[in-house]
Amino acid sequence: MAATEATKAADEAYDVIVLGAGPTGENVADRAHAAGLSAVLVESELVGGECSYWACMPSKALLRPVTARAEARRVPGLKDTADVPLDVPAVLAHRDEFTSYWKDDGQVRWLDSAGIDLVRGHGRLAGPRRVVVDGERVLTARHAVAVCTGSRAVVPPVPGLAEARPWTSRDATSAKAVPGRLVVVGGGVVGVEMATAWRALGSSATLLVRGDGLLPRMEPFAGHLVTESLAEAGVFLRTGVEVREVRREAPGGPVTVLLDSGDEIIADEILIATGRAPRTDDVGLETVGLTPGSWLDVDDSLRVRGVTGGWLYGVGDVNHRALLTHQGKYQARIAGAAISARARGVPILESDRWGAHAATADRLAVPQVVFTDPEVASVGLTAAAAEQAGYRIQVIDQDVAAVAGASLYADGYRGRARMVVDLDREVVLGATFVGSGVGELLHSATVAVAGEVPIERLWHAVPSYPTISEVWLRLLEAYRG
Repeated sequence: MAATEATKAADEAYDVIVLGAGPTGENVADRAHAAGLSAVLVESELVGGECSYWACMPSKALLRPVTARAEARRVPGLKDTADVPLDVPAVLAHRDEFTSYWKDDGQVRWLDSAGIDLVRGHGRLAGPRRVVVDGERVLTARHAVAVCTGSRAVVPPVPGLAEARPWTSRDATSAKAVPGRLVVVGGGVVGVEMATAWRALGSSATLLVRGDGLLPRMEPFAGHLVTESLAEAGVFLRTGVEVREVRREAPGGPVTVLLDSGDEIIADEILIATGRAPRTDDVGLETVGLTPGSWLDVDDSLRVRGVTGGWLYGVGDVNHRALLTHQGKYQARIAGAAISARARGVPILESDRWGAHAATADRLAVPQVVFTDPEVASVGLTAAAAEQAGYRIQVIDQDVAAVAGASLYADGYRGRARMVVDLDREVVLGATFVGSGVGELLHSATVAVAGEVPIERLWHAVPSYPTISEVWLRLLEAYRG
């Protein structure tokens, strides 16, 4: 039966049951099916998940016109023509198109073509290898159940906040109109990206951060350069502050944000971007001896620890290893390979940390791009994380603007690159780039980190001239002195 929604007349036993039809769940099911196993996806919302409708795709659709205009303003011959307001209706329509207007017909057609069944409804575990959908339909798994239900935004217990109906990341990426005044709480990726987008679309934006800077999990210079750019764009940034209370007297009315300093800020909307929680509170974890609402503790093959029989997998955000869509899909490929190998009785390559059944990149080679202006791209360990892990390192910094490709890319190019080297093995542990267009540099760094390519071999990887990627040569030259 195809993905045009399995009916109660269908066989209720599958080799693999997947809870959650986002990118992670889709890939688990696809890998299992490709290995000859039958698979069914259980989804209570839209097939395609958070990334397709409320995260990656709509947020980047909002941001691309912003960064394109910013770059055009720095190119001779375009500066005057680019110095105009964004066409807000066109930008929002572009965003809507990339979300398929919040309809999942295309995703369902893909499942149909792949031969993967779909069951609409809320699925809960009901003991070993059993899933009950909407309290009545029972599915059983011959080999594995994979929990791929993702994560949700956390709304902290600030007095009055929940009653004020704040924006979360979902609201920020799907809003139909530009708020006149927007307060963004949180200095992580969601906070800085949405402050960038909505400020460019016309909001008066205030960014409130509890810590002393932005993007705290990245190299410090990344947050500094993004801070400078946001300030130039007109975003008001306040660090070292906490929200003490929020008041909204009437639905749709203005929001009053009270800070611990005693100051008050009046806004039309408040976006809370302060963290994520696993969507595991109502998936039946208690029926298999686990705690509802908890992150799932998994091994490198993504199998949940502490479950008798080893049939339960936690893939993607739910395991808290790396909350990124591309990492969830990577984990799905690993989990799918492990599930099919175990189903066939093939030995698992658990001793091979870069083998087919180990999600090692989640610890050592996670790439991420922050689509602000300038972009931030990083992979692997920061200098601080490498030192904390006990590596003997050398840190190499370079001004990206010093390479010819950056000068050609834009007048007044600002950027920085860092390479963290393991001195004992002479391999790259991590790399960070900040600057316009650096997201496209990242995969070369990811290959170097994941491949543990020796520095002496990287000397033979010659960057094309004149491109921004020539910064790699400058980093290697600085390392050799």
